[in-house]
Amino acid sequence: MAHLYLLLCSLLTLAALQAINAVEYEVTNAVPTTPGGIIFTNEIGLDYTRQTLPSATAFIWNLFQQTTEADRKSVQRVSLFIDELDPPYAGAAAIAYNNKINVSAVYIQGFSGDRKREFTGIVYHEMTHIWQWNGNGNANGGLIEGIADFVRLKADLAPAHWRQAGEGDKWDEGYDVTARFLDYCEGLRSGFVAELNKKLRNSYDVGFFVELLGKTVDQLWSDYKAMYVNN
Repeated sequence: MAHLYLLLCSLLTLAALQAINAVEYEVTNAVPTTPGGIIFTNEIGLDYTRQTLPSATAFIWNLFQQTTEADRKSVQRVSLFIDELDPPYAGAAAIAYNNKINVSAVYIQGFSGDRKREFTGIVYHEMTHIWQWNGNGNANGGLIEGIADFVRLKADLAPAHWRQAGEGDKWDEGYDVTARFLDYCEGLRSGFVAELNKKLRNSYDVGFFVELLGKTVDQLWSDYKAMYVNN
């Protein structure tokens, strides 16, 4: 019986690896002679990025409990470019759209910490946008960005400049604030974010929080804030 269980686990792992490898990953440094492009080449590199993209995919699929092809978006290719972003995105670290990720060479140049770790965190955030559901475009934008940063948080890639747990003014402030709130919700119900993402496949309703946790999102936010005030 134990042998049968191990065989089944091996087959499931092999199937997952085959699915991940079926996605094509393309990486291009479009500005190799700029200061940021040179730093990318010297400190991060194309090979590392090509390894990180499928690793991020595997992590996201696992976190979202997307064990079968039917659970996931149909994406055949993901392209990542190191580039200089044009307005209105010139100040952003990266953007993702149409299964393409553009990472700012200017941001890479200006970041003074561990650039490789920061780059990896950015990739995990942007790859989440490739794979997550968004209620057919109707989901709360702060929630969508918060889920992407939640993935980054669970991958242990949260940077030091993030706001701490309990900080922030509203639950859908987005990014780090919403990510830490979602982590609190995850503590109330294991797999909460995965279930929330599944519900976002076709629509968005703030009532999803009630369905999954039995409280409105405003009540949950109030409880979350009170916990840190009391402590």
